[in-house]
Amino acid sequence: MSDAIKHECGIALVRLRKPLEYYTEKYGTPMYGVQKMYLLMEKQHNRGQDGAGFASIKINTNPGTEYISRYRSVKTKAIDAIFGKMSMKYGKLKRKYPEESKNLEWLRQNLPFLGDVYLGHLRYGTHGLNSVDNCHPMVRENNWRNRSLAVAGNFNMTNVDELFHVLTDLGQHPRQKIDTVTVLEKIGHFLDEENQRLFDYFKPDHNNEEITTLIEEHLDLQRVLRRACKDFDGGYAMAGLTGYGAAFVVRDPSGIRPAYYYMDDEVVVIASEKPAIKTAFGIDYSQIKEVTPGHALIIQKNGEAAEKEVLAGLEKKSCSFERIYFSRGNDPEIYQERKMLGKLLCPQVLKSIDYDLENTVFSYIPNTAESSFMGMMEGMEDYLRSYRRKAILEADGDEAKLDNLLSFRPRVEKLVIKDAKLRTFITDDNSRDDLVAHVYDTTYEVVKKGVDTVVVIDDSIVRGTTLEKSIIKMLDRLGPKKIIIVSCAPQIRYPDCYGIDMSKMKEFVAFRAMMGLLKDQQKEGLAQEVYQKCQEALASGAAKEKNFVQELYDQFTPEEISGKVAQIVKASNIQAEVQVIFQTVDALHQACPNHLGDWYFTGNYPTPGGMRVVNRAFVNFMENKAGRAY
Repeated sequence: MSDAIKHECGIALVRLRKPLEYYTEKYGTPMYGVQKMYLLMEKQHNRGQDGAGFASIKINTNPGTEYISRYRSVKTKAIDAIFGKMSMKYGKLKRKYPEESKNLEWLRQNLPFLGDVYLGHLRYGTHGLNSVDNCHPMVRENNWRNRSLAVAGNFNMTNVDELFHVLTDLGQHPRQKIDTVTVLEKIGHFLDEENQRLFDYFKPDHNNEEITTLIEEHLDLQRVLRRACKDFDGGYAMAGLTGYGAAFVVRDPSGIRPAYYYMDDEVVVIASEKPAIKTAFGIDYSQIKEVTPGHALIIQKNGEAAEKEVLAGLEKKSCSFERIYFSRGNDPEIYQERKMLGKLLCPQVLKSIDYDLENTVFSYIPNTAESSFMGMMEGMEDYLRSYRRKAILEADGDEAKLDNLLSFRPRVEKLVIKDAKLRTFITDDNSRDDLVAHVYDTTYEVVKKGVDTVVVIDDSIVRGTTLEKSIIKMLDRLGPKKIIIVSCAPQIRYPDCYGIDMSKMKEFVAFRAMMGLLKDQQKEGLAQEVYQKCQEALASGAAKEKNFVQELYDQFTPEEISGKVAQIVKASNIQAEVQVIFQTVDALHQACPNHLGDWYFTGNYPTPGGMRVVNRAFVNFMENKAGRAY
């Protein structure tokens, strides 16, 4: 993606189902679980570079022994910082106590992070300061370990205000009004209530020490999560550890955010992406399962694990943008989907170049668009095969024509090179634009000046800023007749409120294009009408029922908006003709049939809170307010 935006967060969880001695004997190290966590987190590094966190729980420790440990970091290499610190502690302990450290029980009691269940998180912040305090896992500690809780997640809630008031109505005093805290406290509250319910049940026949053990044996995490999640409106995959050793991951009922798991007799593993599990444990993709939307995978203290329904499942709307851009492309399904996205763009591209492949150069914007580029070139080869069948018959035995037909291939060049991540802190706007224009570099003397058309594919176009300030200027210096920018994603028209930092209308080039068309056609009064509808709906509480902004987009065809986008991203000094082609929504669904979450493109939000967010975002735009809409 040429326009940098925030990514999704990533989660990882490992539950060891055997004693520490088992892993030490089989794998040669008591650090087996820690090493697997490092791999799971490093292989999801693409999902978070603002910070990282790690927590562990020791099961059945003696009173007076630390049973919960947590490390967090916001350093540039946060994962290395966390696991490097643990490695140093392990090494120091072995040097200081060479004989004692050979005793696994002694080591388990004295090495803080060496536990039975581990939870990791990679953070890409969508809100709040980038500080250690904002890094997951978030911990809620209690002297009763079965009331202690650590939570980490990939989520955004659209109804933080409502959740905050739920907590205050319960009598709580939350320390912050953010979704991370409200989620932790809400789950924690119902964990407390479940503890109290069981305490009251067992109290007549048992002493307090016995009750603690009985609570850990009978605590119903399904009930806790069902009660805690019933008011959540958002996309979420949340993992948690209880102080007594039970663990869970719960997924929203629309399946917006991803969560996968694998289990055998040694481990239960959870992660945001399948390739991380595949790489860390060397298993087949067929062994990795998806957490069912609306369900929680619950791992009991004894290691037994099963999916349990928490909320009734809704129509599955897992995020298609995950597939287009955020997730790692070495997942075989995602790889094929991205190739198909490129292939399905071929009819539009061929039409735009007037089927003149001889005078067209194809390229891509590195690096995530490479798979789609390969798919597009496969599509071009398919077209050529069909073209050759007809042309061979017309050649009527002409050897020269036949040779040209059989040897011709589409022209592929690496035109766009990301040269360096330059710092653009210069205060003078003209100087800053000049620096931005040089973030990308190009390969010269491969384009026939004034003759060739250059086709460059990107995985998506969000703001259009990098196209305008850098890529199109750079390509224009090559002297092409025409520049065609192709987006594997449809036009991004609406804000996201489920985990990605895309919340302000004015940042979307498709939105600016639509507003520009309203102005061009003297329909600006429609924007005022929609603004008034949004205001009234927000005031009455009806904003959850309808996305009023769709009425503005309905005034224009996708082609009209694409044409206006091309005008916006073409600077006044560009000599070549510029065209922008976007994927169609129908083609997106054809390429990603099992991931139909398309609210960025269509405005069809899977939760009521999403509808409210888009209406609020439009009001913010009309009132020139910079804050996010949720």
